[in-house]
Amino acid sequence: MRQFRNMIYPYAAWTAVMIVLPMLMILLYAFTKAGNDVTTFRFTLENFARFFQDAVFLDVLKRSLVIAVVTTIVCVLLGYPIAYVIASGPEKSRVFWILMITLPTWINMLVRTYAWVGILQDDGLLNRIFALFGLGPFHMMYTTFAVVLGMVYNFIPFMILQIHTSLAKMDKSLLEAASDLGANRVQSFLRVTLPLSLPGVLSGITLVFLPAVSSFFIPKLLGGGQYVLIGNVIETQFLTSGDWNFGSAISLIMAVIIMVSMYLTRKVDTDPAANGRRE
Repeated sequence: MRQFRNMIYPYAAWTAVMIVLPMLMILLYAFTKAGNDVTTFRFTLENFARFFQDAVFLDVLKRSLVIAVVTTIVCVLLGYPIAYVIASGPEKSRVFWILMITLPTWINMLVRTYAWVGILQDDGLLNRIFALFGLGPFHMMYTTFAVVLGMVYNFIPFMILQIHTSLAKMDKSLLEAASDLGANRVQSFLRVTLPLSLPGVLSGITLVFLPAVSSFFIPKLLGGGQYVLIGNVIETQFLTSGDWNFGSAISLIMAVIIMVSMYLTRKVDTDPAANGRRE
């Protein structure tokens, strides 16, 4: 037992250095002002006041939340039917389709996003296909459509995998029981399959919404630098403006929003097993 306890120490040290320490530094910078010299720090709330008093930053935050919500909704609407079809198929086909879904994630996300630049350009692949049918060209680059498309493409595998896991673990005898009681396929889905798969849906929502709301390189590439989200503002404060204090304050605000979102997601978790344990 002691040997296993000793194995925790490297993980704890890694967590302390790579996660806890950076978070403490962000917390320190967010509530301080002026130079990066530790001896010149002074406590202040000016960084937060600056963010909430500037309509531009609030508009960027609103836009980021809207884009993240739209991305999440699209991923649910597309991901659930795909996961359902995969989970309903034979075992061999499940393995194949899950591999096809996860295969693109083996490639760096930046490279995958950059590929869409060539696809969505005015003379890109998509408009060339439209031209064969006498359509277009359509201007798609540097638009909300391009940004949402890039986010859905990158994050939808997380939604599909989470929903598929819930559906695959579902006891099929429950569907047989519903059929024996006179329920048709639609009723069985609404009363049995959907409720039992909601934990996977909620997990997928968390895994999609959190990176979508803080993404910065997808709007930078597909938005052409003209479409600014909150992640781009944070990047600019750290790498361009050099205002680590204000950048840390925005990061902390986003961390609070993300934690609240995770809390609300857990509150609406309708996992029957979890409800049974609570009761």
